Amino acid sequence: MKQNVFTLALLCSTLSGWAGGANSNRNIEISKHLDIFNAIYKELDLLYVDSIRPEKTIKLGIDEMLMSLDPYTNYIPEENMDQLKLMTTGEYAGVGCTIGKHEEGILVTNLYEGMPAHKAGLRIGDVIVEIEGKSIKDWGVTQASEHLRGEAHTQANITVKHIDGKKQKFTITREIIALPAIPYAGEVAPGIGYIYINGFTEHAGAQFKEAFLDLKKNHKIKKLIIDVRENPGGILDEAAEIINMFVDRKSTIVYTKGKNPAIDKIYKAQRDPIDKEIPIAVLINRNSASASEILAGALQDMDRAVIVGERSFGKGLVQTTRDLPHGGNLKVTISKYYIPSGRCIQAIDYTKSNSKEYTQRIPDSLTHEFKTIHGRTVRDGGGINPDVISTDTTSSTAEYYLYEKNIIFDYVTEYQKKHPAIPEVKDFKFTDQDYNEFKEFVKSKEFTYKPLSEDVLNTLKKVLKEEGYAEYADAEMKALEEKLKPNIDTDLNLFKEDIIKSISVEIVKRYYYEKGVVQESLKYDECKEAAVQILNDEARYNQILSPAKEEGKK
Repeated sequence: MKQNVFTLALLCSTLSGWAGGANSNRNIEISKHLDIFNAIYKELDLLYVDSIRPEKTIKLGIDEMLMSLDPYTNYIPEENMDQLKLMTTGEYAGVGCTIGKHEEGILVTNLYEGMPAHKAGLRIGDVIVEIEGKSIKDWGVTQASEHLRGEAHTQANITVKHIDGKKQKFTITREIIALPAIPYAGEVAPGIGYIYINGFTEHAGAQFKEAFLDLKKNHKIKKLIIDVRENPGGILDEAAEIINMFVDRKSTIVYTKGKNPAIDKIYKAQRDPIDKEIPIAVLINRNSASASEILAGALQDMDRAVIVGERSFGKGLVQTTRDLPHGGNLKVTISKYYIPSGRCIQAIDYTKSNSKEYTQRIPDSLTHEFKTIHGRTVRDGGGINPDVISTDTTSSTAEYYLYEKNIIFDYVTEYQKKHPAIPEVKDFKFTDQDYNEFKEFVKSKEFTYKPLSEDVLNTLKKVLKEEGYAEYADAEMKALEEKLKPNIDTDLNLFKEDIIKSISVEIVKRYYYEKGVVQESLKYDECKEAAVQILNDEARYNQILSPAKEEGKK
């Protein structure tokens, strides 16, 4: 027995020494390479032919180092801390508008309703030509944005050229701009409520609860659609707060696991649900990420909602922030999150990806099966797969370039001059006569564009030539080239319906802002219609949320 005790003690001592030695060797390696980096920079600063800007070169080195890990681990210098605040809280101090470049200055491309710029009388389509008495004709968007933002309760003095050509000076007092997490909630079909969440910022849970209770009280809704399409995520606690409203108290909503067990966390429903029975459909698309996927995935795993749309982004990584010297911050990935079934929906293994292009998605063949509460099969490793597929409509090349070259924006500015007001969103309609005027406007701008099919065709012709088939396919290639040649008259008729949707949304935005944009977009929303159909079909809804019966059993 003494021999066994001696052997055990010797083994523990050896393991302890090995661990300590391994840790010591790691520290030596870290110190060594930091010394090398420091020495290289000193030599460059001393000897390099041109002067070196430390804030640029060292920042580049930091960014490249972090980029080799994943795209979410970032260094945020002091001057960019307002961006971090905007991401986490949805708040910043400024005048409350978005801007773009214009030949005469800076174009107002959007306004936040009730914010300083809107209250002062600016309109979408106005051009800011001076800030603090200085012409900004040669300014870029970034420079103008830096001058429009600032401390709350300070003033910004600007000169604006209105869409009617008249100039006006404004003194606008900056305020904390709080972007609403819920820009729109309403009834989209008899008895069916709809809530759009554009980000899980601070107070998103409280805003959602207020909207939901209002729909129940004032619209007597019996079913609910939650829309998290295009939602990049945000604060995990806010998503958990919303899930808690529909599931049993103490239910596990999500948990995180990382290298340091001390910071692992389990999120459970802390309160009794508001409504455990209301049928729910959650809308997702390829840009629904992070907290959006937690909400959709948790409700799917608990068989609490039918998920409608397309496969989500697949971000299963959790970040936290750490303060750095000189006012900066490090946003660092610390763990992965796992939804109730135990699956992680992270779609890309960054340890196997090129630092420049993260393309190493986990193949479906290497994903694993998990079970929902009712025994349905779900999988990990690639975002949230919808229960019902409904793909967002893709835009045509013509429509894309009409937007890209500001043709639609400029037309709507002209439309706005002629129409001081429009009907409520539910009654607004862009008529055929309006569209004919739009076509004339497009022609007056001598609008041209290069379709993607032209590049593909040129590539095909090159390949045929290299492989010696060019002369055999020459007639077919010429016929196809003629067929695909862009013709604006043809395309304006061919893609009329899609172009009208884009114009209508842009018009409504000028009068009813973000809330109006959501309302107008819902008129053409096939994914929303698919959700309405499912919620109105009780048998199908229940069938989706129930496990498939095993063959041979009843």
